Amino acid sequence: MDVRNAKPITPRSPRTALEPDMIEAPTRRSKSARHPFVVVGNAIISLFVLLAIVAGIALVSGKQRFEAPGPLPDDKVVNIPRGSGIRDIADVLTREGVIDQSWVFIGGVLMLKAREDLKAGEYQFKAHASLRDVVATIVEGRVVTHQLAIPEGLTSEQIVARLLEDDVLTGNVKEIPREGSLLPDTYNFTRGVTREQMIQRMQQGQQHLLKEIWDHHSPDLPLKTPEQLVILASLVEKETGKPEERTRIAAVFVNRLKQKMKLQSDPTIIYGLVGGKGTLGRPIMKSEIDQPTPYNTYQIDGLPPGPIANPGRASLEAAASPARTRELYFVADGTGGHAFAESYEQHLKNVARLRQAEAEPKDQAPANAQLVSSPPQTPAASPAATPPPAPARRANHRNQQH
Repeated sequence: MDVRNAKPITPRSPRTALEPDMIEAPTRRSKSARHPFVVVGNAIISLFVLLAIVAGIALVSGKQRFEAPGPLPDDKVVNIPRGSGIRDIADVLTREGVIDQSWVFIGGVLMLKAREDLKAGEYQFKAHASLRDVVATIVEGRVVTHQLAIPEGLTSEQIVARLLEDDVLTGNVKEIPREGSLLPDTYNFTRGVTREQMIQRMQQGQQHLLKEIWDHHSPDLPLKTPEQLVILASLVEKETGKPEERTRIAAVFVNRLKQKMKLQSDPTIIYGLVGGKGTLGRPIMKSEIDQPTPYNTYQIDGLPPGPIANPGRASLEAAASPARTRELYFVADGTGGHAFAESYEQHLKNVARLRQAEAEPKDQAPANAQLVSSPPQTPAASPAATPPPAPARRANHRNQQH
């Protein structure tokens, strides 16, 4: 200690030294500090501080749980019904094993202010999806999509049967749609879509496509209305399955219409007999070729009164813009396609080649020798009868598969 800087000690008398030191009395708290409102206010502030600390801890913990991998072991599709509230959705997700803490889900949705954005539907959740991923999937409406494939050439009755077989679609079908009014295509849809809604989509698609194609049809086409175009396209659709032949098949029918020749198309015989069922399930009989019906183009002139199926885009385009040929006949060529001819004499030669192929042993004959035959100028014999030397046998196996 530096004695030079020490504070000097004042000497005290013996009497003074024996007297006790005087200590200042403590300052009394003010009356305002002891006021009840102040006490309560301090307690409230302390409570708020405590709650803030607890909330902060809960927020950090909840955020970690919100973003942590979930309990779902594998991908799973879950359906959230219409009208479900936030608690209902949390219960469904918990029951399905997508989440294990419903309060974290509810809290996360409320924190994100997404309560009104939750959407009903069918959702696929990935394995171990976090709560954040689950909420995002539902809020963004990333529902599972299903597909329904409608092939070209089906009748409306056959299409309705496919709609009724699909167990994802709902509701019934009020009535069979008009033949040719449905667009064959592959349609995506979500669970809850009704069968009537699907029919409306097919009808609207066909209307738009038909208008588009009719606006660009060949000017010399012997057709007066878009409806007649659909009829012709339905014949093309049922006569060939080879895309490259559609315009030539259409040309044969168009050339025959221009020359006032009967179209003589087997699928029209079948439709006249069974209507929307679409198939006989057996070869056409000779008596059925001669049997008059409104659709039998062996017996009637021109086009039948209505379509015999629902044609697709390719057949509609082929009917609207057929190939520029003078061909009037076609017959199966034994390879799955057709042999075309401008003259009846050439057509008979094509038929003879088909007869020869059909007469070969089965292990040598082409597999598709009897796929399709031509619409000849004179009525043909039944496939079940002994082949005569006249034009063509009719055995449209492709059409009967529908």
